[in-house]
Amino acid sequence: MTLTEILAYLGTGILSGLLAGLLGVGGGVIIVPALILVFGHLGFAPEWLAHLAVGTSLASIIGTGWSSALAHHRRGAVQWDLFWRLIPGIILGAWAGAAIAGLLPQTWLQRLFGGFLVYVGVRMLRPREQIRRQAGPDRWGVAMAGGGIGALSAIVGIGGGTLTVPYLVKTGLDLRQAVATSSACGVPIALAGTLGFMISGWGREGLPGMSVGFIYWPAVLGILITSVPMAPYGARLAHRLPVPLLSRFFGILLLLMAARLLLG
Repeated sequence: MTLTEILAYLGTGILSGLLAGLLGVGGGVIIVPALILVFGHLGFAPEWLAHLAVGTSLASIIGTGWSSALAHHRRGAVQWDLFWRLIPGIILGAWAGAAIAGLLPQTWLQRLFGGFLVYVGVRMLRPREQIRRQAGPDRWGVAMAGGGIGALSAIVGIGGGTLTVPYLVKTGLDLRQAVATSSACGVPIALAGTLGFMISGWGREGLPGMSVGFIYWPAVLGILITSVPMAPYGARLAHRLPVPLLSRFFGILLLLMAARLLLG
């Protein structure tokens, strides 16, 4: 690897970890578009740019998600009973999502991620609204929600927090418990999605060396080195900086990135 490539991965990890802690957004919304640009610059096969970016993003989220989940567990905030009820649907959904992504052409996978960035960007620009809470999570509703969250998260390469937190709050958890439980759910999403992208990309022609399926391991390592320690620092900054203003600024940035992916 060149020095420029190494610095790109380290910088992506710094930014994704910092924003994850500061604004509560998953690292995938930063990692995937950054890797699409880096992999394109490195001359990787154009037909696999988005697949490699999404699969590599999921693999890197395993480490950051585990670190975050462990920190929340030590504070007693993870609702493990609900976690275990979500897991079967999440795993099946993530496998299905990875398989679907493997069948999609590069252009459509990139457009799907661009559309997801539009959704996240608009949400960050809107003022936080009060979510109408239900009496409690329904058994079949939990299974279906887990499947949907796992599938979409795997397709776009995220840990699922953008989708999981609003759902958990709606089922009756307070925001702290929802964020903590969501961080724990991100680990099986990333694990199942990573395995799915390894299998769906196995034996494809034109993939770079040091990759297994659609997972490019040098990028995973470079991102993890910096993203894991930066997430707690971002959380500390959240108590000192004007987070609502930063959230709106980041929402605009996401919309610009979405436009680039959708039109590019």
